[in-house]
Amino acid sequence: MSLKKDILWRVAIVYAGVLMAGLAIIGKIVYLQFFNARKWLEQERAISIRNQVIEPYRGDILDCKGRLLATSVPYYEIRLDMSRATVSDEIFYQKIDSLSYCLARFFNDKPKAEYKRILLQVRRENKRYFLLKKNISYFQLKELKTFPIFRLGKHRGGFIAVQQYIRKQPYLDLASRTLGYLSQSERGNIVGIEGAFDNELKGTTGIKIVRKISGGYWMPVSDENEVDPVDGYDVVTTIDVELQDVATDALRRQLIKHNAHHGCVILMEVATGEIKAIANLGLDNADNTYKELYNYAIGESTEPGSTFKLPVLMACMEDGFITLEDTFNTGNGSIRFYDKIIRDSHEEGYGKISVQRIFEVSSNVGCATIVDRFYRGRERKFVDRLYSFHLNRPLGLDIRGEAEPHIKYPGDKFWSGISLPMMSHGYELQLAPIHILTFYNAVANNGKMVKPRLVKEIRAHGNIIRKYDTEIIDPSICSASTIRMAKKMLEGVVENGTAMNLKGTHLKIAGKTGTAQIARARFGYRADSKISYQASFCGYFPAENPKYSCIIVINSPSNSVYYGNVVAGPVFKEIAEKVYSSEMGAIRASLSSKLQKNAPATKSGSSELLTTALDKLGIDMTMPRTLPEWVTTQRDSLQVKIMPRKTIKNLVPDVQGMGLRDALYLLENEGLRVSFNGYGTVRSQSIAPGTVAEKGHTIYLELTNQ
Repeated sequence: MSLKKDILWRVAIVYAGVLMAGLAIIGKIVYLQFFNARKWLEQERAISIRNQVIEPYRGDILDCKGRLLATSVPYYEIRLDMSRATVSDEIFYQKIDSLSYCLARFFNDKPKAEYKRILLQVRRENKRYFLLKKNISYFQLKELKTFPIFRLGKHRGGFIAVQQYIRKQPYLDLASRTLGYLSQSERGNIVGIEGAFDNELKGTTGIKIVRKISGGYWMPVSDENEVDPVDGYDVVTTIDVELQDVATDALRRQLIKHNAHHGCVILMEVATGEIKAIANLGLDNADNTYKELYNYAIGESTEPGSTFKLPVLMACMEDGFITLEDTFNTGNGSIRFYDKIIRDSHEEGYGKISVQRIFEVSSNVGCATIVDRFYRGRERKFVDRLYSFHLNRPLGLDIRGEAEPHIKYPGDKFWSGISLPMMSHGYELQLAPIHILTFYNAVANNGKMVKPRLVKEIRAHGNIIRKYDTEIIDPSICSASTIRMAKKMLEGVVENGTAMNLKGTHLKIAGKTGTAQIARARFGYRADSKISYQASFCGYFPAENPKYSCIIVINSPSNSVYYGNVVAGPVFKEIAEKVYSSEMGAIRASLSSKLQKNAPATKSGSSELLTTALDKLGIDMTMPRTLPEWVTTQRDSLQVKIMPRKTIKNLVPDVQGMGLRDALYLLENEGLRVSFNGYGTVRSQSIAPGTVAEKGHTIYLELTNQ
């Protein structure tokens, strides 16, 4: 074969190969375009389009009178679509200078030239979901919507507001551990009421379709494709903010006074079991202040000490072994059981005294003597009687974290010859404060034991969806005669015994002091030659017609004073007296209001909410033709007069006469931090209205319910 033919042959082979490859490519294109198009379109759609969850509004947590304890405050992300497909060249270049000026003045963080540079860059790079700002309040959002270009809206002005919610507790640390918080853990929300009622609060999520655009941003395709979320329900608690404030304040001052490690208070309504206040304060070593760090009231199980003498002696009474008049010899204040010596706090002893007096002076020797005499060899009978009081069973509270009660049983691993006398004065067993209080509450309630309750209702937009009624654990924990003797003993403690310092002139208190040594896991009751104590007082008031029961527990007071009557008792007395005086004041106010025919008092605030409420209640009102966003009110005998209230950007607004919610909105919108005292309506503010608002400064509000 000649060289020419050889070259032509090889070229022909190359051409044929190229032709075959081209035909294969064309064939593949035709196959993909017409025969396999659906598969690849679906894959492309899965990569670039997806469903995005729309979070609903989380329901509010309210106190028993409808005041906010936890709420979701709306904040917004501001995003921009400055592409030519959305904002025309004519509008963009004509208004960019004025928009840049408005942004620079509004945010006061960049000069006008810098904002103009950003806007031009966003347009040049065709960014269609550019993040401009985060954490914009609703009122800032309303003003931003009035800016040049932005006022044209989403489809012509490229202004996109993405709503988010931040959870806030307006009363700061009041019952904050019981209210709980939102958690991002795999287990979800588990703390407090936020966790226990998460399903009711969280609502139902919505769905919107979003498309991936340049820069990795996801942009909504169309509002028409959205499935709207359903708002969460509101949870109405049994907590009363006024009583909660009293309890927390009294506890905090006593913890500071005695340099204690932590403490708790529970105030419960006798007949219903509704918890009106629950305070838990622990020492935060980071800043040496007391905060709600842990729910000690329901989660900390300890040896209760002398407050347990009530069920001990009631067990003896119920089994028919003793009456209040029976006497026992307490000797010189000490008694030995095997290698254990039990002592009274009164070193010389009390000699021969009655059961009533044994309880009043809190004689450890007396209680140990009684229990040993009647139950030695019959230990199971004694513990079975305690079990019949439901002291060994969890209460099944509304929220998680309840400590497991533990009362050992004869034959258990750690049962010994001294277990019976030790249990007689509150050792070798463990109970949380809520368990002790529930038992005392049953005594105050004439033997009826009710389950402690933190939630009253579930509401949707004010309508009751679910109501929680009082749950009876036991209609009668013991005989009526035992209850009568128990009440007499509890009254005697305050009248003639260890808690005489709590005796009042107008209010009669019944209760029992408790002082217990705290056992440490590795060191026993003594660590570094020191003994830690737990001081407590549990009781009810008024003694003659009990309405509230209450327990105070203070752990590790370290100023050499640790007895329950001195450390815990004053907190109980302060709470009881303030609650009593407050309720008497409410009764007087109620009687006075029945004589009045005037229109109701109203707070200043949002014009929309105010007029809607007055309209639904059928209350006459007068108002200007055009209502501003914020108004103030006056009333006479017939109607409510609504008048404009002016607010100016960058100046401290006048929030006097407003409710806390509206005041928070307005003041935080100006960058101020808010601290307040009291409840109801804002009476005064520390920074005068009209003053220049300096971001980050704290303004103090004084509220009153008058």
